[in-house]
Amino acid sequence: MKKIITSESVNIGHPDKTCDFLADAFLDAALSQDKNSQMAVECAIKNNKLFIYGEATTKAKLDYDKIAREILKDIGYKADFEIVKELSVQSPELTKAVVKKKLSANDQGIVFGYATNESDAYMPLPILIAHEIMKQYEAFRQKNKGEFFADAKCQVSIEYNDDVPEKIHTILISASHSEGVKNLKERILQGVLLPVTKKHKNLDKGDINFIIQPSGSFTIWGSFSDSGCVGRKIVVDTYGGAAKVGGGCFSSKNATKVDRSGAYYARYVAKNLVANGLCDRCEIEVSYGVGLEKPLSLNINTFGTEKVAIEKIYDVVRQNFDFSPDNIIKELDLLRPIYKQTACYGHFGNPSFPWEKIIHLQINT
Repeated sequence: MKKIITSESVNIGHPDKTCDFLADAFLDAALSQDKNSQMAVECAIKNNKLFIYGEATTKAKLDYDKIAREILKDIGYKADFEIVKELSVQSPELTKAVVKKKLSANDQGIVFGYATNESDAYMPLPILIAHEIMKQYEAFRQKNKGEFFADAKCQVSIEYNDDVPEKIHTILISASHSEGVKNLKERILQGVLLPVTKKHKNLDKGDINFIIQPSGSFTIWGSFSDSGCVGRKIVVDTYGGAAKVGGGCFSSKNATKVDRSGAYYARYVAKNLVANGLCDRCEIEVSYGVGLEKPLSLNINTFGTEKVAIEKIYDVVRQNFDFSPDNIIKELDLLRPIYKQTACYGHFGNPSFPWEKIIHLQINT
């Protein structure tokens, strides 16, 4: 059976992504001074106003305004931003429930992890290629500053036959630019899209439908075109719609918050099950309760692609993995300032992230 799956990615100048990046910059700044920081400082942006709000229980001394203004300048904003802050410490009741001899979950919630062997990164190809296009666009606009700006988005549609990717069907891209840019569509085609599709020759059948700048022009960009806030691009951050997502976003949250760390670990487990040849596709669902040291439930879905009995896969997971928040933080070393680099181009598929490492699983016969 044939089907088309589409995923999107957005660049750092998209106002939602800008907020994600700012929030994770605050988190990294706190962790660099105090690894035990309990952080959930978010932000929202519109026009030349930035709202910074949330909870921070930390010994770190943060200059939120300075961090934010430097990032906004690097993104390409010329405006002088008005910054409004509303910050408090984390509820002491929550801190008492979480910070114990063994760290416990900072909230209740369900998380999902997913992996597929359709790409070397064990990621779905639509979202993988969409992120590659946005990375290529960022490099392109850095070489063409003054003509192209940081706000951009793309969609990649891939045609599958019996769950096997056959070809790139459509690529759609919109990119912000200055007035009067010449040959915009051809420059984006040659400088952004073709360098990516050439890396996927097996999926380029010579009939890709390229849709470039369907709105015609895109000269008003970022917060002056749209509003933004943390956590509104969770499908972009994960699997592009090819798999389920949990109930919470990632950016701004430190590792005791299982919305983030639990999802990272679920991806780690799913990827290793696929990489070790136990199945072709895998989705892991885990649920947590606030203040609890262990997860409440675990569900494994291999979509009929398992190479051994599903009961055996559960046994392998029990032998090799521990989903408790305390273990997740220790095993993946999550008290480090590593989060700003996750805020754009996806939280999964980058081999430098600790939850992306492949291990040799112990499989008892």
